[in-house]
Amino acid sequence: MPAAALFDVDGTLLDTNYWHTIAWTEALTQFGHTPAMARIHGAIGMGSDQLLDHLLGEGRDHDLDEAISTAHQALFARFWPRLRAFDGAGDLLRQLKRRGWTITLASSASGRDLAAMRRALGADDAIDHATGSDDVDASKPAPDIVRAALAKSGAGPGEALFIGDTPWDVQAAARAHVPCVAVLTGGFGEPALREAGALEVHADVGELLARLDGSALAAPARHEAGAG
Repeated sequence: MPAAALFDVDGTLLDTNYWHTIAWTEALTQFGHTPAMARIHGAIGMGSDQLLDHLLGEGRDHDLDEAISTAHQALFARFWPRLRAFDGAGDLLRQLKRRGWTITLASSASGRDLAAMRRALGADDAIDHATGSDDVDASKPAPDIVRAALAKSGAGPGEALFIGDTPWDVQAAARAHVPCVAVLTGGFGEPALREAGALEVHADVGELLARLDGSALAAPARHEAGAG
C-alpha cells in the first residue's frame, strides 16, 4: 500500500481560520446569535454540523441551521481573493511527493471553496487526491474525513499520517487510528494539540519542511496506529 500524507487544508496549508471566524460571526449575527469571536474561533476546524451544536447547543431549534451555513459560505466567498498559502506549503507537498508519499487533501469544504483554496495553494502538481463535503456524513472531530482520505489514497491507518492544525483534527485522526502531526497556524496552542494527542507539533508547514528529516514525515514508512 502507498504511504499516505493526509493534509487538512484550512489553517494548515492556507491561512484561512480567521477569515472563517469572521464569516461565522457575521452569519450567526444575521440570525440573532452573538457568541464571542473567541468561542467561534475555538470551534473552527469543525464542520457546520458540529460547530453549530458546539456554539448554540444541541437542544436548539435546528430549522435555521442550513440557512446559517449557507450564509457562512457566501460570506467566506468574499475572502477568496485574499486567501494565501502559508510559506513553504507547496514546497512541502512537492518534497513529500518526491520522497514517495501519496498526497491527499483531507477537506470537508464545499466544491467551490475547495477549488478556490487549491488555486491559492498552487500545488496541484503534487496532489494525488482530495476529499470534499460530499465524501462525509459527519465532520471533525468525527473520523469520517480521515477515513475518506484513507480510502482515496489506498492506504490503511498504519501507512498514513494526518497533518492538521486544530484539536479537532488530532481527535478525528485518532478516531481513525492515524497519527497526527500538528502545526500552530490555526491559532491553537501546543498544549491543546498535545493534549488532543498530536505526535509532533511544529510552528508551521515551513518549519516542518525545514525539519523534515527529523520528523515522522521524513520517509514513507509504517507507523503505529493512533489511539482511539
